[in-house]
Amino acid sequence: MYTARFFSTQLGRAALISIAAMMALNVAVATRPVAAAAPQVVASSAAITGELA
Repeated sequence: MYTARFFSTQLGRAALISIAAMMALNVAVATRPVAAAAPQVVASSAAITGELA
């Protein structure tokens, strides 16, 4: 089978490592608490009306 031959090459192994690293990063980001990822935003009258100062 062609894919088995490809993944037995050095390039194929590098591709597998790259895919595994991307999946690991996706899992790490997906398991982070959402509250820690987004800062708290406070609405002020200046922000609502568009005044800069």
